[in-house]
Amino acid sequence: MITEHPLEPVSLVQIESARKRIHGLVLRTPIVRLNVDDPEREVYLKLENLQPTGSFKVRGASNAIALAGQEAKSRGVYTCSAGNMAQALAWQARQNGIPCTAIVPDNAPKTKLQAIEWFGAKTIQVSYDEVWKVVTSHQYAPLADALFVHPFSDERMIAGNGTIGLEILEDVAGVDSVIIPFGGGGLTAGIASAIHAKKQIQGSTRSSRRQPPLSQPPSEKEERWM
Repeated sequence: MITEHPLEPVSLVQIESARKRIHGLVLRTPIVRLNVDDPEREVYLKLENLQPTGSFKVRGASNAIALAGQEAKSRGVYTCSAGNMAQALAWQARQNGIPCTAIVPDNAPKTKLQAIEWFGAKTIQVSYDEVWKVVTSHQYAPLADALFVHPFSDERMIAGNGTIGLEILEDVAGVDSVIIPFGGGGLTAGIASAIHAKKQIQGSTRSSRRQPPLSQPPSEKEERWM
């Protein structure tokens, strides 16, 4: 996607700060083992559907609102989404008494619009091309006075998403692979940034210790998949 607002890599410090910031605002969702008949693998699911609005988006939205502080209350916030992001931002904005608007495509299902409005946000329906322009330009002229929170191409959102990665590493010892659904890429960027940074630290710690030579190959272990 071509954008006028390139992102800087999100650091582990940003992700860990986001975790402290959103603590108590969102759920630390459980990880459950999937009952599959595969003796060679353990497959686990991270149940982000248990979040207040039914998706992981509340993590980033809560982080963004917290970082915006008083400015969000005085100016209001908006995003472009017909689904999870709009609901998440609307939910968190309502929790803080902040006006919220969602730019949605004019073909959005009525049920989606009702869900957004149920959380207290206003909706503005525009053509798909206009929505895409907001996605790439990070702005919508009629709402120039409000703060824009991008649904995925936003460091605050990515850092919030990264808290999932921290929880995975803490709750599933020896996880080998993490499989992430990919839409705009914000979830993947956040989780991957967290796991990569933590693994680098762990690797540096291990390599700094003297290890006895191996007299035999390591024993087989079960693969663990997320």
